Amino acid sequence: MRAPLFALPLLLATTVPAAAAATTDDKPHEQEEVAVPAPIRAMLEAAIASGNDGEVSTIVKYARTADPASGDAVARIAETWRAERKRANDTRVREAGVFNLWRGRAELGGYLTTGNSETVGATGVLDLTREGLEWRHKVRLQADYQRSLGVTTREHYLASYEPNYKIDSRRYIYGAGQFESDRFLGYDQRYSTSIGAGYSAIQTPAMKLDLELGPAYRYTAFTDATTQSSLAARGSLDFAWKFTPGLKLTQVASAYLERYNSTVSGTTALAARVVGPLSAQLSYVVQYESTPPAGRRTTDTTSRASLVYTF
Repeated sequence: MRAPLFALPLLLATTVPAAAAATTDDKPHEQEEVAVPAPIRAMLEAAIASGNDGEVSTIVKYARTADPASGDAVARIAETWRAERKRANDTRVREAGVFNLWRGRAELGGYLTTGNSETVGATGVLDLTREGLEWRHKVRLQADYQRSLGVTTREHYLASYEPNYKIDSRRYIYGAGQFESDRFLGYDQRYSTSIGAGYSAIQTPAMKLDLELGPAYRYTAFTDATTQSSLAARGSLDFAWKFTPGLKLTQVASAYLERYNSTVSGTTALAARVVGPLSAQLSYVVQYESTPPAGRRTTDTTSRASLVYTF
């Protein structure tokens, strides 16, 4: 959150003591005050007005080299601005309503499948995330559908919800609930629940890596009218790498390991910004079932070309 422009000159004109007021022998010394030079003050003011923390850090770094005497003053001004911005943001998040703070992406495109079905069709995906001070909420909805010559050749649906409770900036506790349906993989309904620990192993502006691990429970109703339920172990990986501001690689993978049938799935995607919030994306999806129903293959793959709108 940007500091009010009218407050910046007062903030930047702040002076700081250059020496302590007294020594151990209780002899008072004059306090020296160091003013920030006008050129440095102007650059810092512009960086703060932009709200870009990276630019502010750069000004602080080079201000200390250009004028060592005012280096501490510039650093303190920057820290004061960061603290005020954080307090304002925390207040905004704390007071936000349940329908506020949501961010996400909507994907619409086509695909080419191999495996249990070989056809072309359409896909739609909606990912939503809400970041709070203590809680993070993630929602995912996905649908793949194809009907050719009056016959449905692909029908895959997925809905999931995952709340995260943040222990600190990296560690969190997650819960996960998921529904799936895919007749061509051999099941009409599959419900999965899990709870466990999550860790953000990489957190940089260009790259992130989140890892999760915990116990799970799955219930599956197969297309042959049989059902199956079992305890399982769940693990997931969520990786993103921004090569440039307009080019991004993502890898999302999850695994459910259980006695009867284990599932491993992964999606690799490369997105390139077209204009504004609109990107073009190529993705490749693999889903492996260790023990599918009779007559079904173990592996399905899906290649997609789609447009992604980020909001």
